[in-house]
Amino acid sequence: MGRRPGHAQGDRRALLNRSDRRPATRLVELGRRREWTGVPGQPGGVVSPPVWRASTHLYDDCADLAGGRPNEDGHFYYGRRGGPTQWALADALTSLSPAAEGTELFPSGVAALACTMLALLRPGDEVLVTDNAYEPTRNIAMGMLARMDIAARPFDPLDPAGFAAMIGENTKLAMLESPGSLTMEVCDVPALAAEARKRGVVTVIDNTWASPLGFPALEHGCDIDLMSLTKHVGGHSDVMMGSVTAARPLIDRIRRQAQFMGQVVSPDDAALALRGLRTMGVRLERSTATALELARWLDERPEVAATLSPMLPGAPGHDLWQRDFTGGCGLFSIVLKHADVAARARLIDALDLFGIGFSWGGFESLAIPFDPAPVHTLRAWPPGIDTGSGLGIRFSTGLEDAGDLIEDLARGFAAMGDP
Repeated sequence: MGRRPGHAQGDRRALLNRSDRRPATRLVELGRRREWTGVPGQPGGVVSPPVWRASTHLYDDCADLAGGRPNEDGHFYYGRRGGPTQWALADALTSLSPAAEGTELFPSGVAALACTMLALLRPGDEVLVTDNAYEPTRNIAMGMLARMDIAARPFDPLDPAGFAAMIGENTKLAMLESPGSLTMEVCDVPALAAEARKRGVVTVIDNTWASPLGFPALEHGCDIDLMSLTKHVGGHSDVMMGSVTAARPLIDRIRRQAQFMGQVVSPDDAALALRGLRTMGVRLERSTATALELARWLDERPEVAATLSPMLPGAPGHDLWQRDFTGGCGLFSIVLKHADVAARARLIDALDLFGIGFSWGGFESLAIPFDPAPVHTLRAWPPGIDTGSGLGIRFSTGLEDAGDLIEDLARGFAAMGDP
């Protein structure tokens, strides 16, 4: 990046975090404030914020200690409130959502989910949970919160009118996810969020699949944008982290709850997430294109009853995805036709390029079996699909060549045998 005559490095830093930049440029620039990449009073600086490892933050004198410091990022206090490396990551994530005013970091996506619900719910309250939610979301709501006298009920994400009818006097929170975990339904998020807002209900969306790059959730009416940074932001299957992004006063309530519970991420992990953030755009483009190529190929296979990818024209949810989303990712599912558990295992076990493991969003492709029927409690599964099995496989496409992945899948189907 060349210097223009008279264009000082400090002036350049003043241009960072501009919201009018395009996404690819913003991913490069965000979270690189001068105070995190340079030494006060010294010219120049470094490209990436260094890793600040510190449990103890120092005060100048007793007056400084007694005066207190604001409970906000950017103010040294104690290691549990983070330091410049964590602040840089939080600032970058906040800047991805123009309507946001803060981001809180957590050691995992599940920690972010649990802390958000604990921050916003009290005994006697009710939370509505989308019927196709990520399993830990359901477990937290139906299990842990139930022991605290907080009620939880599932709702059909494809029925906004039914969702609105479920909202009662004690309903305080609605947990959304689009596309849905495993089964990939796309719901009308703006409609659901509008119904909730009319009745004073806070909406939280697990936006890990698309991220704010592909779905600016706060601009579509949601109150809280939650992500597992373990996936796309980390991008290399070597860091676990979660984030919650929102406007005030909600983010302040979640921040206080996180501090009550001692939630903190390490600066080393924050640095890895910052590094991943810089390349997330190009990785998403690549994995999305590969996923779409694989989805088209799989959709033609006689062994496949349905390909569950909202990016695929004609697939369930495609119209809503096309209307609301500006991007996708490499995660999608298929439902096998007339296969049994052993046949599905033969297919997956024969794959060389797809690892078998939880999580997704890394550079290596993954495949994992799932059974959709128990996932849904409100809708019969599979809806309108001619299949004798209902057995599913979830794929996460990495950065391998799409042609090699298709050849690998063909070997898997050959090992599975005839449907």
